Amino acid sequence: MFVEQFKNNGVPYLRLVQSYRVEDSQGRKVSRKKTILNIGPLSRFDDGEPDFVQRLKDSYKEGKPIIDLLLPYIEEPVAKKHVITFEDGDMACIGTPKLVSQILLDRLFVQLGLDKLCATLKHSLGLSYDLTGFIRLLIFGRILQPASKWETAQQNAQYFAPLADTTYPYHIYDALDVLAKYKEQFIHRMHSSICKTVGRSSTHIYYDVTNFFFEIEKPDPNEDIGDGVQKGLRQKGVSKENRKEPIVQMGMFLDDNGIPITIETFPGNTLDQATLRPALKKSMGKLETERFVLVADRGLHSFYNLCHLVSDGQGYIVSKSIRKTPKAERQWIMMQEDYIAKGNSFKFKSRIVTRRVKDENGVVMELKEKVIVYWSERFYMREYNEHKSFLDFLERLRQNPASFRITAIQSNKLKKFFKREFVHKDTGEIIESGKLLGMLDEEKIEELTAFMGYYQIVTSEIDMPDEDVIEAYHGLTQIEDQFREMKGTLSTRPIYVSTQEHIQAHLLICMIALTMLRLIQKKIISSSQLEQIRCIWSYGMSGRRVQTALQKWQIDKLPGDVYRFNNTTDDDLKRILSAFSINIMPKLYTRGDLRKIKTEIKL
Repeated sequence: MFVEQFKNNGVPYLRLVQSYRVEDSQGRKVSRKKTILNIGPLSRFDDGEPDFVQRLKDSYKEGKPIIDLLLPYIEEPVAKKHVITFEDGDMACIGTPKLVSQILLDRLFVQLGLDKLCATLKHSLGLSYDLTGFIRLLIFGRILQPASKWETAQQNAQYFAPLADTTYPYHIYDALDVLAKYKEQFIHRMHSSICKTVGRSSTHIYYDVTNFFFEIEKPDPNEDIGDGVQKGLRQKGVSKENRKEPIVQMGMFLDDNGIPITIETFPGNTLDQATLRPALKKSMGKLETERFVLVADRGLHSFYNLCHLVSDGQGYIVSKSIRKTPKAERQWIMMQEDYIAKGNSFKFKSRIVTRRVKDENGVVMELKEKVIVYWSERFYMREYNEHKSFLDFLERLRQNPASFRITAIQSNKLKKFFKREFVHKDTGEIIESGKLLGMLDEEKIEELTAFMGYYQIVTSEIDMPDEDVIEAYHGLTQIEDQFREMKGTLSTRPIYVSTQEHIQAHLLICMIALTMLRLIQKKIISSSQLEQIRCIWSYGMSGRRVQTALQKWQIDKLPGDVYRFNNTTDDDLKRILSAFSINIMPKLYTRGDLRKIKTEIKL
């Protein structure tokens, strides 16, 4: 039985009808329906809210009709009966579970518009292989079971419905070529889709740089590409993990919700601050965004970068080293009477300054900016613990300078706190320890302790309240979390490809996988009615927990072409399924049932 709307003399009415089948004169089965209950005119029941009739139909199907007249006509569901026969030696006796989490990931893939883009590229390029399938394999595999590209191709058989036609698995490398060549299209398509579906909050855009090392001995040589020289990508540089091997630099832009916008790669010997301007021109400049305020760490602070942002109509919030500022500015920082205290653990103050600086083209510009300084007890304790070993060393030295011993390793770490070298230039021997005390640069030591817990921020947003600027800057920890997820949950390295194009494609895959992971986490947070506290994704569910839960979501195929879900009682998996309104009943499922689950996932 079902509810339908009909008209009588142009007036809409509601009724409950039942369908049945009869034979016509030629012996064919035809459908008929009979009225079970005339509910009455629509105007009598319409609550004025949108889609009343559809809501009424859905409520009746769910057994909770919004019209009480229908309550006596609620049908009791009839359980399906399955007769399944097993034979000795049949693997179905013990089950051969396959991954079924592709149901959810595929919906996200479609939501990001990647299915249509892949189909368009396959058609326009005249490709014969399953481009969409191989790209799904690369992305889903990165989320569920990170591995080499060849191993990822072999994972195809682990899904309950294979993702790709892998008659020739080497096509997975062909897919990498497409990803590298059309990276901008993939980035643009995802950006547009996110803006339309979940919404892109880009009032503040965060930028930071990380790098990935490669277990190779020599850096990549430069290549002559006809119209110029292409720099080798894997180069020796300042590794975030203190590695000596060649590295690749990667800059990432992030929106206010902690969702990646785009990435750019650079040779490993590129300085962090030198990546921002080309990344802005190459990536952000081609995306449709309103004016944004870029938030970055002090490693990105340079007047060239700030001038570029202002000239482009954007703003900035960037931290600045206190110890490298002029003495007059350091004195202002230490003047305590101007600070606004928030209890005993936090205080801040600000002032407006105008600086005359040169941009990258040598043009003199005036930068009017607000300088904010704040002190935090939490940051103080963190810095104190970082320098505790040095402070303990000083205390021991002052107590017993004559007999104090210092190692060569210690000397390298401590030399910046001494007025002159305490290692003999000719012999390399450490100068008599008794003389060390008199060589200490007390001014530098005093600065070290005096400025513990203090941070300095400069911003173009002079009308923005100080506390809002500080809060926005603290959101930068979101991007640090992204890098941890890439290097941890998604196992971005080791990177098993070597060409520049394939490395760039690999990092793009990781960025897409990270985006899908963040969308899942965001859905969990919103469905749990948790406040999305900036940069604390684990309040919803950490990336690793999401990965583990999706790995557990498996299904067995039983005789008779029916399926049985496994592990649906796992707490984390239940939470994910609930967030997307996926309701797994204790029953056997047909292929049609599985398709219905997929189409009804609420994103």
